[in-house]
Amino acid sequence: MSDKKSISLSKISGGIAGLALLLGIIIAVNVIVGNMRLRVDLTDENLYTLSKGSKEILKQLENEVTLKFYFSSSSREMPMALKTYARQVQDLLKEYQITGNGKIILEAYDTKPDSDAEEWAQRYGIEPQQTSMLGSPVYFGLAAVTGEAEETIPGFSPRTEATLEYDITRLITRAAWPEKPVVGIISSLSVLGSPPNPMMMQQGMQQDEGWTAFQDLRKDYNVRELTPPVEAIDDDITTLVVIHPKELEDETLFAIDQFVLRGGRLVACVDPFSIADFESSGQQNPMMRGMGAPGQPGPSTLGKLFDAWGVGFDSSKVVADLSCATKLNSGNGRVEDNPAFLSLGSANLATQDLLTSRLSQIMLPFAGAFEDNTGEELTFTPVLTSSEDNACLIDQMNAQFGMSAMRSQLKPDGRRRVLAARLQGEFKTAFADGMVGEATNKVENLISSGQGTVMLFADADFINDRFCVQTVNSLFGRIAQPINNNLALFGNTVEQFAGRQELIGVRSRGNFSRPFTKVDALEAKAMKEWQAEEERLEAALQETRQRLAELQNQKQGNQRLIISPEQQAEIERFQKQQADTSRQLKDVRKNLNREIENLGRTVKVLNIALIPLLVIVLGIVRGIHRRKK
Repeated sequence: MSDKKSISLSKISGGIAGLALLLGIIIAVNVIVGNMRLRVDLTDENLYTLSKGSKEILKQLENEVTLKFYFSSSSREMPMALKTYARQVQDLLKEYQITGNGKIILEAYDTKPDSDAEEWAQRYGIEPQQTSMLGSPVYFGLAAVTGEAEETIPGFSPRTEATLEYDITRLITRAAWPEKPVVGIISSLSVLGSPPNPMMMQQGMQQDEGWTAFQDLRKDYNVRELTPPVEAIDDDITTLVVIHPKELEDETLFAIDQFVLRGGRLVACVDPFSIADFESSGQQNPMMRGMGAPGQPGPSTLGKLFDAWGVGFDSSKVVADLSCATKLNSGNGRVEDNPAFLSLGSANLATQDLLTSRLSQIMLPFAGAFEDNTGEELTFTPVLTSSEDNACLIDQMNAQFGMSAMRSQLKPDGRRRVLAARLQGEFKTAFADGMVGEATNKVENLISSGQGTVMLFADADFINDRFCVQTVNSLFGRIAQPINNNLALFGNTVEQFAGRQELIGVRSRGNFSRPFTKVDALEAKAMKEWQAEEERLEAALQETRQRLAELQNQKQGNQRLIISPEQQAEIERFQKQQADTSRQLKDVRKNLNREIENLGRTVKVLNIALIPLLVIVLGIVRGIHRRKK
């Protein structure tokens, strides 16, 4: 009996030991796997994996950069949504630490009230935010420190998740290389805002801080405003940005000319019709009243410089593209597709160009077009283009009044229009005889030619806040959230010209929306058919009017006041033709809607049924395979 008891006790103790061993193995595996940071990035553009640009910058670090992450993790006032996002931010920071090969040191601090961490967070400029009336402030920011250089992201927000990696990489770049290049700005618009006004700040009035695109430039460059007339561009300016150069005097054009010829890099945004200029003139916004206006400010161009470089630009024309039409509010609660308001997709961007290779959505309101008349010395490279089959040029005045005014000119001519282009090579001066002025007839040390690089945009409004960002309120103040890739395109251009090109591949990551290209193509096709039917109806109307006038002229005396049987028959014939055409126009719209609905049903079926069907098929195949074995 004792032997049986000892055997059973031995089995029990062995089972307990086995369970303990199994429990220990499970705990050990959890600890090991938890520290291994096993992750699979299944996003379309690998948004949660460090990009090549970030890795290149980390490789170039010569000194250690300490990233100090301040987050009120233990605070009850911290919203759960921010706690979730903070884990994502911290996870990405660990990727920097691993990829940095010892050059990135990561430190995380819980900024409790009255702690040393809170004091240091405030010293670095991390912004405290009050989430409740009586609670303690919370912190969620990042500081980068190397030597005496310090840079800060005052606060993170889930709304700017798409630019998270770029913001962190740029922070590291600013801390590691604190010396900022000088960028000059010439503009007829208030892109830099107004100078600080202490009286306005005391009264709590909103300060004009300028366009978001130029607020971002100030973070990475020393931005210097040049007010025309400009006699010369300072030697320490490496890159010059010219926005809507309206009616520039020869003196300023000559300064730009000599700047390019001595190797300076120029970014120029000209515009046949600038909405920002229109509004700054005190007139009503054309978009708010059917795109119409009694008058307009002048267009902008580089005039003599374009002529010397061989760049054609008709400042009286804008590009209309049925394939790139944007839906706009045309008044009275109606929405219309406006082909002069261009929404460009991947097909309109140069996919092999570093500036646009990672971009997918650009908006250009009332853009002009460039013509390549350059010679062998210059290389003209299109960066943004219209479609080939559905584009044409229309008068900029007509474009302001919407579809009703521009419809008669919407005749696609099979030409692809260039909306933005890069010029590189040997530039010739536009002032071969120098500058003629009051005191001198010729400028000494005139540069007649030189190697240069110029980036041209046929629109200036695309970096105006209205067309590239939406301002939203968040826990950490007002945030300008991108609505397309306009800011990224402009930032990439300046970065390539004046900064670190590695940041371009980081900035351009992530798509804000995925356009329905198939639907857009169907709508462009329907718009063409609609326009053709409408033109046919208009021609029939003119023919009927002419026929009625002829019949009227054949009458005499009092008969002119009486409708003749011939006139009545002509009117009835036209009314029938008008009804038939209206019915055909409705059929065009119905067919379009039917095709879009069928496409939508197909997508739904694929999304809803395809995955379960694949699982079932794989299960059946696996079952058959097992039965055979």
